[in-house]
Amino acid sequence: EVQLVESGGGSVQAGGSLRLSCAPSGSTYKHFMGWFRQPPGKEREAVAAISSSGSRTYYSDSVKGRFTISRDNANNTVYLQMNSLKPEDTAMYTCAAQRIGGAGSWTRPTNFVYWGQGTQVTVSS
Repeated sequence: EVQLVESGGGSVQAGGSLRLSCAPSGSTYKHFMGWFRQPPGKEREAVAAISSSGSRTYYSDSVKGRFTISRDNANNTVYLQMNSLKPEDTAMYTCAAQRIGGAGSWTRPTNFVYWGQGTQVTVSS
């Protein structure tokens, strides 16, 4: 069973930066990983994703150029570096993993079977 634990959330002012971490355990294999967020009162949306090898990354239009997803191949920790944060980035951020061999769209939450508890990011004006 894969377990995911996020950290790094917090409260910052607009223009600030945060780096989220997602530490996996319970699997010796590398998974296709994604970050999702859910603002208050809104639907969950895909933010970024990274292939199991780290060679391919994906970003939503709203964060492209500001956020960077990466992974540490030594320990499989996945990071989301968030720069130039805006109030609209305020949300609960959750990392997720597809099952080994999964090839579903990175934007569809149903394609991810392992989820962390989430870490809150609040950006004030």
